[in-house]
Amino acid sequence: MKIIFNKYEGTGNDFIIIRNSPAVIDHSDRLLIRKLCDRRFGIGADGLMLIEEYEGYDFGMFYFNSDGSPGAMCGNGARCAAHFAMKNITGFRDLSFLAGDGPHTAINKGGDIIEVSITDVTEFRETPDGFLTNTGVPHLVVFTDNNENADMVSFGRPLRYSARYAPNGVNVNLVSVADGRLRVRTYERGVEDETLSCGTGVTASAIAAVKTGKIVTDRTEVSVRGGTLSINFALTGNGATGIFLTGPATFVFSGETEI
Repeated sequence: MKIIFNKYEGTGNDFIIIRNSPAVIDHSDRLLIRKLCDRRFGIGADGLMLIEEYEGYDFGMFYFNSDGSPGAMCGNGARCAAHFAMKNITGFRDLSFLAGDGPHTAINKGGDIIEVSITDVTEFRETPDGFLTNTGVPHLVVFTDNNENADMVSFGRPLRYSARYAPNGVNVNLVSVADGRLRVRTYERGVEDETLSCGTGVTASAIAAVKTGKIVTDRTEVSVRGGTLSINFALTGNGATGIFLTGPATFVFSGETEI
């Protein structure tokens, strides 16, 4: 069977997007999802999203990591999914969608710039390794003077698989601060490598930076290896609310593939 796919990227974090209504891909088919995401034997991507009809929302977003495992939320992926829906389903208007961690909104800010809401952060705590929070998926934030030359696989993988964060593991962000601006590098579980950008990781890092006094603004631009993202939010006693992630969601190409 042939299916149509779209390839998107958000600051270098790349995704396969498939409109799965009517359903042609089973959510439990991890082998197929892994094959489609394979950069040598498939289309190639950090993750795959199935866009489906969902009552009460403009669409449902079902996200899968490149190893086939499901993910509750992906910030860069959500922006790309929203842009795809605006381009192909709803028109370029404000919309709402459902992800694994709950409802979200998306706004087109002009061109390929999309703003999406991030679920409220309700827990923030320090661990022996850094600061742990959840921005739709769990993130560990570790601050360093300079992360530019870090080997993120060697640094991130032991923490990702640490018994401290078992059984599901954690995404690992290494963050440096200079002149009030954050630079974030992320090792992502499910990809099991560093990605060029992680939207939920950038969000977690910005909240951690304000919580710990590394920066003093709750509206900041963050540099990642694939570009720049903007975060704004309001701190609460145990986390943050009113969280919005803004950045590019860029269509790359579309095509057909056999499954």
